Amino acid sequence: MRQHFIFSIALCFLILTTASAQTADENTFTPKHFIGSTFFVLATPILSPSPEYYQLNYGYRFSPKDVISIEAITWAYRGPLGIPYGPDYDNESSNFPGKVKAYGLGLAYKRFLWKGIYGQVHATAFRQNYLDEGGDKIQHGFQLFTTLRFGYHFELFNNRLFIEPSIAATSWPINTNLPASFQAEEDKWNKYFLFEPGLHFGVNF
Repeated sequence: MRQHFIFSIALCFLILTTASAQTADENTFTPKHFIGSTFFVLATPILSPSPEYYQLNYGYRFSPKDVISIEAITWAYRGPLGIPYGPDYDNESSNFPGKVKAYGLGLAYKRFLWKGIYGQVHATAFRQNYLDEGGDKIQHGFQLFTTLRFGYHFELFNNRLFIEPSIAATSWPINTNLPASFQAEEDKWNKYFLFEPGLHFGVNF
């Protein structure tokens, strides 16, 4: 499950340390628009089982410190998202008898707090298809997935590109219509997850 995510993030941090980066400054010219994603998409063709993760963001900077973006996301997961770090983390005995395939559209607001340090809130609405172990759809439901993120914005190549390492707290206050067998596992764990690493990137224009 998520240890693959952390592994891929660690690799990206290693790449980041070899790059020549320039931190954001509110007096530096910043293009109004960007498109981007997360380095976790690189895990899709590599990891087994695949997270089937794809994400595309479009953002607009309406002031030097304020950014709003739209995020299209699809992914698959095989166990409760609220299992915390520790001995139960990535324990396959807690997996669902199948998987969840989610398709979502979200909105995010970012505020630069000081130089490149920023805070960001996300809210994503997911349609979730619940699949059995044979890959057949059982039923579908709805999830509202929220994120509070803090990170740092690095500008690269004269501000043509950027990379944003971050840490986040996530929660899903609405999560409906799970099959009974999925719900039994979901109910064992938190409805939130703390200290999830992230590494986003984008192209400015």
